[in-house]
Amino acid sequence: MAVTQSRAVGIPTIDVAMVTIQTGDESTGKELMLDTAVQIQVATQTETTDPNKLIIKGILRSQKAGTTTVTGTTITLTDNVFTPELVKILQGGTITTDPTSQEITGYTPPVIGSSEKGEIFTLNVYTAVYTPAGTISKYEKTSYPNCQGIPVDMETQDDTFRVNEYTINSYPDTGQAPYTMTWVKTLPAWPSAS
Repeated sequence: MAVTQSRAVGIPTIDVAMVTIQTGDESTGKELMLDTAVQIQVATQTETTDPNKLIIKGILRSQKAGTTTVTGTTITLTDNVFTPELVKILQGGTITTDPTSQEITGYTPPVIGSSEKGEIFTLNVYTAVYTPAGTISKYEKTSYPNCQGIPVDMETQDDTFRVNEYTINSYPDTGQAPYTMTWVKTLPAWPSAS
C-alpha cells in the first residue's frame, strides 16, 4: 500500500489586528473591541503524571509512559491604553459616567476582601494573513473559551506611556477545546469610539 502524500499549506500571520471580548450569550451579552492591543502571549496549562518504570538489576523491563493533560490556557494581553470597560470585565468594580455626555469619569475596583470577580468571557484574537504582494487576504480568528481575568497591576513612569499587561485564564468545559481557529475575510465592523 502506497503512502499518501500531500503538501502542507502554511498560513503566514502577523500583527494583532483586533481583539474582542464577548460576555454573556447572543441575546444578553456584549462584545468589547480593542484595536490598541499589541501582543498576545499564550501558555498552555498542563498536569503531568510521571512515567512508571520497572527496572530490575539495572535493566529496564517495562515502562508505562507519563501523560500530559491540557487543563487550560494562560493568556497575557498587552495593551497600549487603559480601557476601563475591559478592566471591569477582568476584575469587576464600578465605572462612573457623566449623566449628560456619558463620558467615563471614574473607575473603582472591588474593595479589599471582596468576593467580587470579573465576568466569564470568550477572548477572540484576530491576526492578519498577508499575500506575497503585501496585501491582507484574510484574518485568523483564534477564540479562547471560559476566560476570566485576574486582578490588574499597573505601572506609571515619567516620559513613558503606560503599557498594560492583563493576565487571563481560560478553562475549557468538558468536551470543549482549549481554543478554536477560523479564517475570515474581514474584521468585524464596529461603531466609532465615543
